[in-house]
Amino acid sequence: MSNSQESTRTLVIEKSLPHPPEKVWRALTESPLLAQWLFNNDFEPVVGRRFQFRADPVPNWNGIIECEVLVVEPVRQLSYRWSSMGLDSVVLLTLTPAEGGTHLLMKHSGFRPDQQAAYQGANYGWQKFLGTLEQLLNGGAL
Repeated sequence: MSNSQESTRTLVIEKSLPHPPEKVWRALTESPLLAQWLFNNDFEPVVGRRFQFRADPVPNWNGIIECEVLVVEPVRQLSYRWSSMGLDSVVLLTLTPAEGGTHLLMKHSGFRPDQQAAYQGANYGWQKFLGTLEQLLNGGAL
């Protein structure tokens, strides 16, 4: 990371999910489940694994997010590098057992001051994705 890290922004979203951490972890780390709430992917929960999230291309974006797994602590923490459209950032997902379920903390860090639109887009996207994750968990398919 460069010295400009102090000037980057981090998007933080927290969710209380009425499901055990093991169930939430499966939705975060099993490729077919991940595809149901985030993007199509070739993810495997192995540190150093390079993978792609693939969305439908849109004007000025090929739909590909290049990623690399940074941290895998089963049922506790998952982190990966997220690189797309000039944004080189890090996603960190932390699961904490809570009364009646799981507390999910999502941090997406590395947004530079000139990437306000990317930050706003990520905020919109993650709110939508995590809402879809809740629907998946609540749907009983797991």
